[in-house]
Parts: sequence; structure tokens; C-alpha cells
Amino acid sequence: MPNPAGNRDLIRAINRSLVLNTIKALGPIGRADVARQTKLSPATVTAITAELIDDNLVKEISLGASSGGRPPILLAINPKGGYVIGIKLRDDSAVCALTDLEATILAKSSISLSGHEPEQVVADLADMIEHLMTDHQAKKSSLLGVGVGLGGIVDVEQGILRQSPIYGDRWSEVPLRDMLARKANAPVYIENDVNTLTLTEKWFGSGQGLDNFLTVTVGRGIGMGIVLNGQFYRGQGGGAGELGHTVIDPLGPLCACGKHGCLEAYIGDPGLVRMANEAFARSELPEPVGDVEALLALAESGNPVAREIYAFAGRILGQAIANLINILNPQRIIIGGEGTRAGELLFAPMRVSVQQNTMPGLFKDNIVQVDSWGDDAWARGAAGFVLHKLFESPMRSE
Repeated sequence: MPNPAGNRDLIRAINRSLVLNTIKALGPIGRADVARQTKLSPATVTAITAELIDDNLVKEISLGASSGGRPPILLAINPKGGYVIGIKLRDDSAVCALTDLEATILAKSSISLSGHEPEQVVADLADMIEHLMTDHQAKKSSLLGVGVGLGGIVDVEQGILRQSPIYGDRWSEVPLRDMLARKANAPVYIENDVNTLTLTEKWFGSGQGLDNFLTVTVGRGIGMGIVLNGQFYRGQGGGAGELGHTVIDPLGPLCACGKHGCLEAYIGDPGLVRMANEAFARSELPEPVGDVEALLALAESGNPVAREIYAFAGRILGQAIANLINILNPQRIIIGGEGTRAGELLFAPMRVSVQQNTMPGLFKDNIVQVDSWGDDAWARGAAGFVLHKLFESPMRSE
């Protein structure tokens, strides 16, 4: 039998989320306009906004224009009402960002990990959280949550890292959320790193107002986040979006996943370095290439072989993007990741390839957007995931 008190609590939570998101989307906005937008009674809106102001999530700002009576007091999200922390976990390091409620980075730091065992990594992350809050002179009570983005298959609901391509078998079925929450004494959310970027684009970036868009990340690996019909799509087990492991040629080079000919094996950083060293073995480059930074430097200096490696990768990436457009017909595809530092070496041939391989009726000049990239973008994405959890409705699970 339904619990009436439980139903009332759920309705109250839904109404609170509705008011909060209306203020976030349309603010500064008056209470009367919030009531009209949400179809809630003025008394309900007044009670909810008073609660949100008490919680420091919403603030009153300067008076709005009068329509004949007393000018309304406008409401807006209070960016200083609390803090969130986002962490990008890498193989040997972590990047951490402290943000306000509008996902603006206020402070950041990075550390080298002391080891690879889950307990060691969790202890390092907890220390980093503590130091970042202390350095910014932020009260621990103002920390609304910590988000962790990392590569791999993540069970968001259970807070478990199911599988990690970075740390291998020792990080299989790790209850990372609860381990870090106990150590840091704060709410923790974990998610695949590309998904955190996608949700941050949805709530605070180029995906705002779009019902159908994709994010594609290029760099060490190739990832994808999916928003369809306004809803974030994770797939049955949280593994949707493994664009990098779609097979281009089953007889192609070995990929880190164990298969041959994956997209990632051609355009991920290790694949680019492999092609460069194959060119060196053929005496087409003057010296071996140790990493993608060295390859990029060669290409930027005008080396024709290095430039062609990027052009080849761009054409392959363009085919993959065109396939996504043909299958999903998104409003926009947002490309990010460390690999964007290659600039037009990669993306000029990609754009030509996208147009050549997309169904003519589906191609638009502005469908692909390449974002500028900073080292803190991954950490901001993880922080944005916490804010997404703060703003989402109790009736929606994305």
C-alpha cells in the first residue's frame, strides 16, 4: 500500500526541482513568472523559494521592471551558495577543480598518485580534496559533493567501477564511490569521464537547449557521450558510447582492448605514435617518435609525413562522425579532449570527410563543433556531474 507521507515527500522534491530548474534556466525571474512557468500555485512557489534561499541555492537580486504595481524582486541561482569538487583520475595522476554552482572553476590542483591500489588512490584523492578546500579557505560544510570522472565502465547507481582500461584487473568491481565518501566525509558521485563532460555540456555548455547531441573526445582514447530526446543515454550496463572500439578493419592494427582495427587504434594517441614509428622504420622520418607531443611538433614544423599522419587520422575520424550523423541525426556533435590541440592538422581533413560521407539531407555546416581544450576541462566535467545531480528531478534518472 502506498505511503501517503512518502508520496508527499516525493511531490515536494519534484516541485522543488521544478522551481530550481526554472530559476536556473530563466533567471533572473520573478516569483509570479516562476508560478506561471511551473503551473504551481503562488503560495507553493513562495514557500519553495524561501526554502531555496535559506539553503543558499537561490538569491534575490535587483528589482525587475514594473507592470503597474510594485516592481518584483527577481530570483537567480546563487553561484556562491556552495562548492563542488571535480576530479579527473588518470593512470599516474589526478586533476582536481573546485567550482561554484555555475561550474566556474575557482581553484585547481594536481597530484601524482602514490600507488595504483584502490586504497592508495582513495587516500591520495581524499588528501587532495582536503588541501584544496583548505587552500581556498572554504568550509567543509559548504562542500555539496565530489565528482570523479575516469575511463572505464561505471555503474553510476551502485557507485562501482566495473572495469578500467587504465588499471586493469586490480580495479575490477571497485566500490569507489563509497570508499572515497568514507575517507573524504562528503557525498561522492562517480561516472565515466566522457559522460561527465557530456552532462556538463548539457547543463552549462554548448548542449544547453539541445535535445539531441553527442560529445566525442579524442586523445589517448576515443570516447562518446549521448543525449537523445533530452535524456542522457548510458546503455544497459553503462557502457554505451564506446565509439573508439567500433571496428574499422578487422585485419588492422592491434588495439589496447585486444581486438584489431578499432577506430582508437588509428586515431588515438598511441595509434598516431605507432604510425609515426612505422614511417621511421621505412626511413620516411628522420628519428623515432616517443610521444604524440613530439609528433605534433614535427607536424607543426612542416614535416610532410607527420602532417599526412594527422590528415589520415582526420579522414578516418570524419568517416566515424559521418556514420554517427547518418545513424542518429543529432543537432550537434561537440568534439573535445586533449587531441584537439592538433587543430586544423586533424580537423580540416575531418570536416571534408564528414561532408563527403554524410547523407546530403542530413549534413549541416555547423553540425560539428570543436571545443578549445584546457587541462582542467576533465575535472570541470566531473564537477558539473555533481551539479547535474543537484539540479535533476527526482523523477528522472539520466
